Amino acid sequence: MATQHLSPALRVPAAPPAYPMAKPGYGKRSAPDQRPRTRDDFALLPTRERYVAGFVDHLPEGAAMSVKTLAKQLPLYGQQAISTALTALSVAGHLRRVRCPVVGAGDETRWVFRTFWSRTARDNEWWNTYLATEKATLAAAPAPEPSARDTAPPPPWSPAAEDPPPAPERPRTKQTPEPTAVPHQRTPARVPEAEPVPPAREAAPAVEAGRSPAYLALARLGRDDHRLTLSADDCATLEAQAAQWLARGVSVDYLTHALTAGLPARVDSPLGFLRRRLTDKIPPRLTTENTQPATPAPTRRLLMECTDCGRPGQPEALPDGLCRPCRTAHSGAPEDSPRPADIADVKAHMNNLRDLLKPV
Repeated sequence: MATQHLSPALRVPAAPPAYPMAKPGYGKRSAPDQRPRTRDDFALLPTRERYVAGFVDHLPEGAAMSVKTLAKQLPLYGQQAISTALTALSVAGHLRRVRCPVVGAGDETRWVFRTFWSRTARDNEWWNTYLATEKATLAAAPAPEPSARDTAPPPPWSPAAEDPPPAPERPRTKQTPEPTAVPHQRTPARVPEAEPVPPAREAAPAVEAGRSPAYLALARLGRDDHRLTLSADDCATLEAQAAQWLARGVSVDYLTHALTAGLPARVDSPLGFLRRRLTDKIPPRLTTENTQPATPAPTRRLLMECTDCGRPGQPEALPDGLCRPCRTAHSGAPEDSPRPADIADVKAHMNNLRDLLKPV
């Protein structure tokens, strides 16, 4: 049972303006529904833990939470003391470390790390319920990295290079903080009115626009292999059969490959040869019920880390934010200590062995 410490708490240093921030996807995250700050916050904790907790509580979102970074900012304690204090804060219900998988480019999956912080002490049931919700998963997702957008060159039509310099009557001093950059809609440079397109330009694609994909696929067979050269009437005759292939879900490339694969050395009648292939090799019709459903997106489940050693595990398997060995070491008493009855049985067994070894 925790006892209140009546000794005056150490004055918590304010976080410096240049406190190092973690990379997007890492660092501190505040839990929801916390009570307002008061002078009695963390009153039940020892002096060192109150000192570290007060400092962490005033850190901004996304601040670096590594032991080395905190030890550099808190000169009263070293890295080992900071690590022990964070473990105690985890047991007290103020802190949980988690990792969350994030799908990258292709099949790449990387892990982002967060340290959830709560000024209000929470029990294990609250933490397990919160970390199992989608809200906590979204909070652990990495923020969009602004560097890719800010460092990208302007588009070709952007008049950024031609913008006039800012007015000299309102110079910006070094002490004045830069306002947050808000993307504005840019008006593209005016382009002179386009001249009317000559009729000859529109006439060329008009011929292709009236043809179906099946007709065009048949017409291109002769370009791929001269043995399958078809006339316009031949393409019109086979168009309905080729359209049946496309209606059954195959692509134009699949149709072309099926008609041109394994050709004999000589094709006397391309029309009859292709009619026979279109009839014999037509793929089966796939009904809507048999189509394979879309693979659901994998559920992103937070994986908690042991605050002391960093061993990952489900929140339910890490009560107080500690794995079993670390929890045993923190409590100071081994969980698997032998029972008195087992000790008596061992002694009786050893006495029996000694009696059997005595000479007769």
